[in-house]
Amino acid sequence: MGQLIQTLKTEDVTRKSQTRMKRIRDSNLVIIDDLMFMAMDSREANLFFHLINDLYDNASVILTSNKGPNEWGELLGDPGITTAILDRLLHRAEVTHFRNDDSYRMKHRSSIFMKKVFKIN
Repeated sequence: MGQLIQTLKTEDVTRKSQTRMKRIRDSNLVIIDDLMFMAMDSREANLFFHLINDLYDNASVILTSNKGPNEWGELLGDPGITTAILDRLLHRAEVTHFRNDDSYRMKHRSSIFMKKVFKIN
């Protein structure tokens, strides 16, 4: 998500960002990982809305987020943009919610924390 926002912010300035965004907008499937990991300012939220709007009827979108949609408003900072984004994302969506509070990554690495440590004197 961080790279996507940076690319959106520089699309008007660099050829590389223009090429990347054209490729994203022309894709059949767009996967965005770690949505809402960090708060966006109003400009970033607006750019993200326009991307979602462009993809709305043209691509399938898969999002991952550690925040529920009810928390997006404070992270986007604008209730209007939040509502518009959620409206487009949830209109024809299949939502899968994992209720595990533990980190998925750490869950499968817990064995390294469970082993006994033997001291050698």
